[in-house]
Amino acid sequence: MKHKRIRIRHLLLVMLVSGGVWQIGEGAYIYAKALLAQRLIHDAWQASIKQSQQVKPWSWADTWPVARLLVPRLGVDQIVLAGDSGRTLAFGPGHRFGSPLPGDSGNSLIAGHRDTHFRFLKEIRSGEVILVQTQNGDMTTYVVNSTGVIHELSSVGNDADQRQLTLVTCYPFGAVVPGGPLRYVVSATEKG
Repeated sequence: MKHKRIRIRHLLLVMLVSGGVWQIGEGAYIYAKALLAQRLIHDAWQASIKQSQQVKPWSWADTWPVARLLVPRLGVDQIVLAGDSGRTLAFGPGHRFGSPLPGDSGNSLIAGHRDTHFRFLKEIRSGEVILVQTQNGDMTTYVVNSTGVIHELSSVGNDADQRQLTLVTCYPFGAVVPGGPLRYVVSATEKG
């Protein structure tokens, strides 16, 4: 009977250790995959500029780099991907189809997750400089003119005669549950 209890304890211990190793492995795999994806996205961005055409980060990707977003004061340097589906936003900020590309006239809308790529938005303030590099290599300088929380994304304005940039993420930043109706919005206009 005593040997049977010892075997059961050893079996339970082996199962617990195996489960822990499995979980650590899963976490390491996700982290490694994210790092590799970022490297491939940056390489695709460089190739897009060099070739003056869209280059996908991997052959089966349903997105591609469209711009580079920089916030010098905060050390932000991110590649913006085409589209703002959940699958795209898992890899980086996404440009909303139907809005002008960053650097073009009109209001370019870029979305990102509040707990990853757009976590920095809680630190941004009015007067902040945002730089956007376009696929042709040109750099457009934007200045933040407002930040705030809205209930409906449809209330974001558009002045077609002016270059505008709107960065959007879910709100509040520290929320445990994803999604929700509130959005944190940063509005910027081209520095002129």
